This record gives sequence, C-alpha cells and structure tokens, in this order.
Amino acid sequence: MSTATVAPRPDSAQYRGADSHLFERSAGGDAHARDELVSRFLPMARRLALRYRRRGEPADDLVQVASLGLVKAVERFDHRRGAPFPSYAIPTIDGELKRFLRDTSWAAHVPQRMRERVFEVERATERLRRTLGRSPTSAEVAEHMGVEVTEVLEAGEAATAYGALSLDAPAHGEDDLSRADGLGAEEARYDLVEYGAMLAPAIRALPARQRVILHLRFTEDMTQSEIAHVMGISQMHVSRMLRQTLARLREVARVRAAA
Repeated sequence: MSTATVAPRPDSAQYRGADSHLFERSAGGDAHARDELVSRFLPMARRLALRYRRRGEPADDLVQVASLGLVKAVERFDHRRGAPFPSYAIPTIDGELKRFLRDTSWAAHVPQRMRERVFEVERATERLRRTLGRSPTSAEVAEHMGVEVTEVLEAGEAATAYGALSLDAPAHGEDDLSRADGLGAEEARYDLVEYGAMLAPAIRALPARQRVILHLRFTEDMTQSEIAHVMGISQMHVSRMLRQTLARLREVARVRAAA
C-alpha cells in the first residue's frame, strides 16, 4: 500500500525550518529563494491589502502596494532573531498601505510641502501621545517639532482635506441613512478610552506575537481562522494565546481599578 506525502503544517517545526533555510539563502543573494518566500506569503499580503478596499482605491493597486511591502519585508527580515516572519511583515506591509492611502486619498488639492507637514505633525502627535499618555496640545507638538504653533494649526486645517466624505453618502452601507444622520449622537463608550489608557503599558509589554494577534483581532476585526492563516499557526494556537493575553490584561485592569 502506497503512503501519501503529507505537506507540513504552517506551524510545524519542519515548516519553520524550511522557511529558515529559504531566508538564509535569500540573505545570501539567492533570488530564487527570495521569490519563493514572496510567493509563499503573498496570500497574507493580499488579505491585508483587501481590508483597505473600502477606502475606494482599486483592489489591484492595493495588492500591488502590499506585494511591494512584502518584498521589502522579506529582504529586511533577520530570521536569526527567532521571531516569526508575520510579526515583522504585517506592520511593514500595513505601513506601505497606509502611506499609499495617505499620498493618494486627498479630497482637495494640498501642496506637497503641506502634505509632508501634516504627516510630520501626525507622527509627532503619536510619539507624544505614547510618551505623555494623553493627546498632546498644539503647543507641545510645536515644541517637539521645533516649529511655530501656527504651523501645527495650519497642518491641522490642511488635514481636513484628506479623505473627505459627503454628508449625503450612505452611512455604513445603509441606503436609508446618510452620514449626516449620525452627527451629534451621544457616544456611549467613552469609558473605553479610560480602559485603553489603563491597559496601554501592559499591552506594550506583551511579546510581539501577542501584540500582533491582539491588533488583528480587535483593530482589524479578523476572525481567529483569518489570524491563524495570516500568522501561519493553528486556530487552536490563536485561541489559546488570545485567552492567555486577555486574562493577563483583565488582571492588570482589576489590580489598577482596585488601587
């Protein structure tokens, strides 16, 4: 009786060993190994790209940008560190997609220099938000950047020309409701902001793989099956890591709330 050849599971040691060998060859200048890695992880890049198709950009363009990000990730990844490739590749691909959308999705004409200033202000604001644990003031951003406050305020005004939508557009795919119908509604989840600030240090202290899985599950709204496919691990492994991570974060929230 013949024995069928079974392909190794993506989370098996045999699979990881094959990837490690390919990364070694790719780092040594083997173009065939690099192409094999790109081909192997291309479905992951495609899935990440198609999550942005609601922004109105052609799906083919998004996939092309994601593929470029994948190539960069393959070329820059250091497999000797022992981290899983998706934990490095996903933020790299996601960054390429976000830069592409920022550069192509302006609803009104804004000079290139002002666009750059908008992005500089956004990056400075995000850095200060992580450092201060709150949203920085315009004066704090200006001081951090070494510019006048008026320049920060002008960049804020210019940012309103990015990704503008008509108030008459359907709200979240509803034909009978426009975006204007939702303006002024009371936000019932302000308490989540406090919880987010409380848990932010604990989340930053998590291992890279757990942070990626949390991001994919609760920010990108992926299912456990989708996360397993993207990360190259089993759904059971994803479920176990989510339970462990959430239990840890709940304990941190309980202790800090009692303090």
